[in-house]
Amino acid sequence: MTTVIRKSETVTLTERRREILHAVSWQVSAGVWSPPTDMYETENEYVVRVEVAGMREADFEVVFEGGYLLVNGVRPDVAERRAYHQMEIRFGKFSTAIGIPGPVDLDVSTAEYHDGFLTVIMPKPKITEAKTE
Repeated sequence: MTTVIRKSETVTLTERRREILHAVSWQVSAGVWSPPTDMYETENEYVVRVEVAGMREADFEVVFEGGYLLVNGVRPDVAERRAYHQMEIRFGKFSTAIGIPGPVDLDVSTAEYHDGFLTVIMPKPKITEAKTE
């Protein structure tokens, strides 16, 4: 099943700016963390890969707004009590914002979670050449 990429409609601009600023600041605050993320461009599309293992596809919120792809979610922790000797795997709410450098065709964009990676593919709009007579 493919995750739906949607345009945001219910979040205020102030809330979205706060999320974007947090996501691009590389700081962990208030328990929100940012997973490792790659963004690259091919001739026909922009591709974003977010590395976040232990999730289900339904656990992600993927939104495109104002030239940014926003990926949010919550990775649950195990409820058992533990005495950590080393702890590097983050749990809880995460958020990342990725600036997309050009226009995308959201109607044919896809997001899929597989083997610990959320991959979002956003095709560039097809340019039709006008005939000159």
